[in-house]
Amino acid sequence: MLWLDRLNPGTEFRKYFEVVVADSEALRNEVYRIRHKVYCEELGFEARRGDELERDDYDEHSRHLLLRSVKSGVWVGCIRLVLCRHDRPTHPFPLERTCASTIDRRLYDPETVRRHRVAEVSRLAVIRAYRRRKGEESSKDATAQIDFGTAERPRFPHIQLGLYLGAIALAHQIGMETLILLTEPRLAGHFKKLGFPVRQMGGPIDHRGTRVPSMANVTETVTGLRFFLRPLYRVVAGQVRSGLEVEAEP
Repeated sequence: MLWLDRLNPGTEFRKYFEVVVADSEALRNEVYRIRHKVYCEELGFEARRGDELERDDYDEHSRHLLLRSVKSGVWVGCIRLVLCRHDRPTHPFPLERTCASTIDRRLYDPETVRRHRVAEVSRLAVIRAYRRRKGEESSKDATAQIDFGTAERPRFPHIQLGLYLGAIALAHQIGMETLILLTEPRLAGHFKKLGFPVRQMGGPIDHRGTRVPSMANVTETVTGLRFFLRPLYRVVAGQVRSGLEVEAEP
């Protein structure tokens, strides 16, 4: 029944969006284009690039996800998992650099943590048309929630949630144990309400506004999801798994 579908976030998400593993240079360039539009052109967080691709030194040892509109084929958003460098295991994660003076080493010690089992969630970006609600056109919030839009221009109210769940699913499927992330305090609070066992691991810093470093156990996150999020997670995790299986084919 249609009304039952509306109550299932997984069914709704699958109708409109697909999470894609960016496992080729062409797909990774799509990630960098989205980031350039959002971080360089719209928000001014980074300098504009001549090639219109926003990249940094961490991208070479990161895994990237894209979100695509099923009906239009438009790339809507992206997110990445920064992984430990195999050639330089002690090379700091972005958060470790940014929050070096505030991290509580009793909770997270960069020198003793199993670095090859840690991933940092970062560079979430959603293009303007899919993150604005009516009246929010001037907002600089790159992760603003939105409604379903119209039949001609459908939107899902939890696009950002789909991307975060994609990152969690990817981390789980490639054997990560710990996720670290730098977020606004209110977003960390939202995560806790959704059942994510996010734990603040240091004091706030001023980084494009107030941000707090947090951490979460991957397995606890997956098993502790609220019941209403599990259908959405299953859909997203299935899409990620399919992408990894294609990637693994000879």
